[in-house]
Amino acid sequence: MGYADELFDLTDRVVLITGGSRGLGREMAFAAARCGADVIIASRNLESCQSTADEIVAATGRAALAHQVHVGRWDELDGLVDAAYERFGKVDVLVNNAGMSPLYESLGSVPEKLFDAVVNLNFKGPFRLSALIGERMVADGGGSIINISSSGSLRPDAYMLPYAAAKAGLNTLTEGFAKAFGPTVRVNTLMAGPFLTDISKAWGEDTADAFRSLPLQRAGRPREIVGAALFLMSDASSFTTGSILRADGGFA
Repeated sequence: MGYADELFDLTDRVVLITGGSRGLGREMAFAAARCGADVIIASRNLESCQSTADEIVAATGRAALAHQVHVGRWDELDGLVDAAYERFGKVDVLVNNAGMSPLYESLGSVPEKLFDAVVNLNFKGPFRLSALIGERMVADGGGSIINISSSGSLRPDAYMLPYAAAKAGLNTLTEGFAKAFGPTVRVNTLMAGPFLTDISKAWGEDTADAFRSLPLQRAGRPREIVGAALFLMSDASSFTTGSILRADGGFA
């Protein structure tokens, strides 16, 4: 192994990724496995999770567990944690990636059900999952928790306010959990900007034009999240906690 290989080595570590069957979560899951980790793919669609898990096993030879869960439902998260520890005996890295930002016609038209669903998935679920797994990480001697946030949490637009507010809360959780679980467990935010995942298909022309004002003048390709994610997963970030790492093309 070369120096860089050792620094980013995840051999025999266990990485749990919510929303791990598609988009940025899928890219991070494959990257972790390619660096030697076993992975847990969790989302609401079991078929999609299993398909991704099977692909990871075939491509990397690492173990992969598919688990169906609605991260926004508090009472389902204990089952996810129990399944992870029953299969692997530990979780070294938790990536709180599952999220959604539904479109709405106007702020006044946002129904309470939609608002609650956005907050539950983007904020409440990560709080509960981080609490459950973080305490076990402390008992086991260490780990890394990565909260996938959004540039909208710093620069919110009218079309995404419930989502942006929930992600801003997630940024706050990062700092609080870093203090609560330190010094052995690191907790960081990976703040993603616009990426060309499935959700980008719903973007209008105005949104696409806005990306040209970024320093990089484009949206990100999903695989471009990998470098930042592996940094936070691995020992390369051993002195990094309570931080916000931006991967957003210079969004401001």
